[in-house]
Amino acid sequence: MPRKEQGWVTFQTSEEERKILEEFCGQSQRTKTEILRELVRGLNQHSSPSNLLPSINTEEEDIYAQMPEIEISFQKKPLKVSSRNILKGVVKRVVTGAVNSEVTLEIVHKVELTSIITRVSVEELDLSEGKEAYAVIKSNDIVIARE
Repeated sequence: MPRKEQGWVTFQTSEEERKILEEFCGQSQRTKTEILRELVRGLNQHSSPSNLLPSINTEEEDIYAQMPEIEISFQKKPLKVSSRNILKGVVKRVVTGAVNSEVTLEIVHKVELTSIITRVSVEELDLSEGKEAYAVIKSNDIVIARE
């Protein structure tokens, strides 16, 4: 079946534009298709096409200066873990140290699990009191995760 009938969109880009897209894909760990779909869906949020596209200009710098900034939000894929013991809870306490932090989750009333994880992990997971998180239990370790 021809690409056009499958819903394919193709377009020409410069080598520099391809490099920018590939670098962005690598940094965000998403495919070109995912990035471009998100961009296209983001176009719906703008009220009129005239506000979105720059006027025709021969100088490339002027074109890019006139383009509005489009914020692309990336929806993360659901967390998949090989461990079978995954318990949802609420962060009850975070004790932050210089390198490691102690995170306590309340799974159900008066049932708590505590894990020592890096301070950086606490920051990256945005763990703080009252937020939902998961205790992922594998062997002797409890790993903290968040959607």
